[in-house]
Amino acid sequence: MSTDTRRPRRWSLAAALGAALVCAVAAVASPGTATAAEPSRLDAVLAAGTLRVGTTGDYKPFTYLNPQTQTFEGMDIDLAQAMGKALGVKVEFVKTSWSTLMPDLETDKYDIAVGGVSVTLERQKKALFSDPLMRDGKTPITRCENKDRFQTIADIDKPGVRLIVNPGGTNEKFARANIRAAGIEVHPDNVTIFDQIVAGKADLMITDAVETRLQQKLHPELCAVHPDQPFDFSEKAFLLPRDIVLKLWVDQWLHRAVATGDYQAVFDRWLK
Repeated sequence: MSTDTRRPRRWSLAAALGAALVCAVAAVASPGTATAAEPSRLDAVLAAGTLRVGTTGDYKPFTYLNPQTQTFEGMDIDLAQAMGKALGVKVEFVKTSWSTLMPDLETDKYDIAVGGVSVTLERQKKALFSDPLMRDGKTPITRCENKDRFQTIADIDKPGVRLIVNPGGTNEKFARANIRAAGIEVHPDNVTIFDQIVAGKADLMITDAVETRLQQKLHPELCAVHPDQPFDFSEKAFLLPRDIVLKLWVDQWLHRAVATGDYQAVFDRWLK
């Protein structure tokens, strides 16, 4: 698999800026003045004994709400459970959607969002991200007999082509930004959306390369189109409120999970 799961050893830009901010605040305070630290989201989580985790439950292999058990499962679900264990708190999963992901975070419905969340500058305006979990990008998935037909954006963006998207996330945003002539159909259920392509009700979907690799295994009729060379660059991470203390703890936990092999074990369980 060419998906790069190696997180950089150096701090992410957000972590570095956050650390610099903390140092700057400390420098401003006079040495002889005692200043009470403002409570952080991390303090609130520890005091409540619960980490509230927002997730959509519709994006395999990261998050999936199993209809039989009514429980969440997936790679990011396992990582969230491990994070809660390291914190010494229970984990409470909160159902959200791609359309309401940011509003739900801003209105304090959960403390952290997981489940294949793409890092975007638009989201970064209102929130923070953990250090990246993996590198990814948008690429097509279609019926295998059409694989050679949809190699480029120009191939796809033609009258009569039926592109299907799930609402409110980066897949729809990418389609709206790049497709002008082809038809765009919004399908509300990201779990059954690939069945629409199998059934011939849509020609293709453009989604994250990691998802196309999984879905072609689940649906032998479908083929990922050049997942090793996606149309753009993106990364997956955990979405966090604007709380640098919580972010620094999450980044340190991720760093240790990678160093000990715990992260790779979860990755292999769901993606290999």
